[in-house]
Amino acid sequence: VQLVESGGGLVQAGGSLRLSCVASGFTFDEYAIGWFRQAPGKEREGVSCIASTGGGTYYADSVKGRFTISRDNAKNTVYLQMNSLKVDDTAVYYCARARGCSVSYTLDYWGQGTQVTVSS
Repeated sequence: VQLVESGGGLVQAGGSLRLSCVASGFTFDEYAIGWFRQAPGKEREGVSCIASTGGGTYYADSVKGRFTISRDNAKNTVYLQMNSLKVDDTAVYYCARARGCSVSYTLDYWGQGTQVTVSS
């Protein structure tokens, strides 16, 4: 099982980035994929999640209206489109898999993370 994030970088406040999470080694369309982030000195927080079929999407209040999660099961890829970025969005972003988006499901595999830095 492998999850590989990409798309991070340095962007000015108000700008956009699109993160990708490419999965391999398992039946992709049987799993939900979540995005998480961790800023220096802060706890990891959930950002967004998308159900296995893409029918359900969930967002943290801090990113609602600015971030959009989507998936392409034919490409084993989940995307996180991030618009109107704020300095507070600066963090390492990780994707992880679970059987569903409920907090009761175990996140059993994680990617290595991609750094997002938003400058003022």
